[in-house]
Amino acid sequence: MSEQQEWWRSAAVYEVYPRSFRDGDGDGIGDLAGVRAALPYFVSLGIDALWFTPWYRSPLADGGYDVEDYRQIDPAFGTLEEAEALIREAREVGIRTIIDLVPNHVSERHPWFVEALASPPGSEARKRFWFHPGRGEGGSEPPTRWKNNFGGGTWTRTTDADGEPGEWYLHLFSSEQPDLNWTHPDVAREHEDLLRFWFDRGVAGIRIDSAAHIMKDPALPEDDGSHAPGRHPNLDRDEVHAVYRRWREIADGYDEPRVLIGEVWIPDGQRFARYLAPDELHTAFNFDLMTRAWRAEEYRESIDRMMDLHRGAGAPCTWVLSNHDVTRPVTRFGRADTGFSFEAKRWGVDTDLALGRGRAHAAALLIAALPGSLYVYQGDELGLPEVEDLRPDELQDPMYFRTGGESPGRDGCRVPLPWAGMRRPFGFSPDAGASTWLTQPDDWYTYAAERQEQDIDSTLSLYRASLRARREIPDLRADDFEWLDLGDDVIAFRRRQFVSITNFGSEPVRVPPGLNVFLASDASSRGALDPDRTIWARVAAEV
Repeated sequence: MSEQQEWWRSAAVYEVYPRSFRDGDGDGIGDLAGVRAALPYFVSLGIDALWFTPWYRSPLADGGYDVEDYRQIDPAFGTLEEAEALIREAREVGIRTIIDLVPNHVSERHPWFVEALASPPGSEARKRFWFHPGRGEGGSEPPTRWKNNFGGGTWTRTTDADGEPGEWYLHLFSSEQPDLNWTHPDVAREHEDLLRFWFDRGVAGIRIDSAAHIMKDPALPEDDGSHAPGRHPNLDRDEVHAVYRRWREIADGYDEPRVLIGEVWIPDGQRFARYLAPDELHTAFNFDLMTRAWRAEEYRESIDRMMDLHRGAGAPCTWVLSNHDVTRPVTRFGRADTGFSFEAKRWGVDTDLALGRGRAHAAALLIAALPGSLYVYQGDELGLPEVEDLRPDELQDPMYFRTGGESPGRDGCRVPLPWAGMRRPFGFSPDAGASTWLTQPDDWYTYAAERQEQDIDSTLSLYRASLRARREIPDLRADDFEWLDLGDDVIAFRRRQFVSITNFGSEPVRVPPGLNVFLASDASSRGALDPDRTIWARVAAEV
């Protein structure tokens, strides 16, 4: 396969959360018109592909991951015709389109689930989902005590036509997202049709949400931690691989093969690598590094581990610092605990944003230097912090509600982007008086893209320079990689004649002789690399 056909191996992919990217019609909600208007911005940034979180018709109980109709664009975002035009126009300027598919569940408003609720127990309509009688007297207890990814329970009880309590249905996420039963032939057939529907419209790839969750044990055993690998009741079951092998056949059937990208949150590296078999997924998100603390030993161990796993599978690594689910890097790296986990997310955590900004710059440059594909979440190229003072009446994320407000949820990383101007909505909407669906902080004019374009030391300028270098320097498109030993607190590596050095320590370190530095995450002392800094250099003499 040619380098052009394997573009995904070293691509820079930009994640678009449509609701918050840019508003084209003035209603305060991001839409496809806003994205189409921003195509020159993506070109100047150096992006190879856009990944859209769900743009389908949805009640938005979970930010669009509760899909009502996969063949229609949500009216808040535009129309199917606009999506087709966007796919075409982006490709004309050299940018491919990746979209989300959510095979684990649908919206409670999906026609299948509406039909299932109106049908009796045991009906074919209900067999597409996981309906089950309850336990205990009168079936009053849920069938299992499985863990919900958003907090709370995983089963919701229905009400029969006569008003009496009925069966329970399974939802590993919110109750508005009933899980599909992948042993039912309709489910497999429908998703194969959906792949073709969007591939035929020019979509270059599919990002598969919750890829490891789709299969369940029909015996519904409790998760007591004693299961063998591949036999967990609802996660990473061996049966998932047959599904993705079939999807790969479909993707490979196009003149320009389409790409399958998995969201695979599992800690076992060998189990993770199975999804990257040559006849399954092309790539999978590498969440390991994204959750690590800002320490050299943590990053070194993660890079080594993930590169080894991917090398064994013959697949490229994916490198990412954040996405629409996790705390933004500028905020995360400015805290005492610089790692990330959903369980640890809480209100009122002290943050040093200046410290976080420097570390976020250094981390962005570090991962952009690694072999593989790079993912950038919208707004990270502007250095946006997490917004942690949204009003309670604005919050919409089910994580917030299902934990009883204990978790702030994920809305803070989804606030609409600032583009220009000194006052809200900072150019997000063509209507200067528009109110955005989540309130932007008053000081976000300092992060506006237009303002940063004039500043060579801005976060946006750093991202543009690094992405341009990834495209222009052949050494950064190759797979070569060699560790350099510059001390325990330093991560340094060489790729042919290219060198990247990051100082995780608390003291400056000497830059080795024979290097011509051409890009730095932030300024350092002459001849040294200050703490929380990354430099890129060319080898002028042997290091």
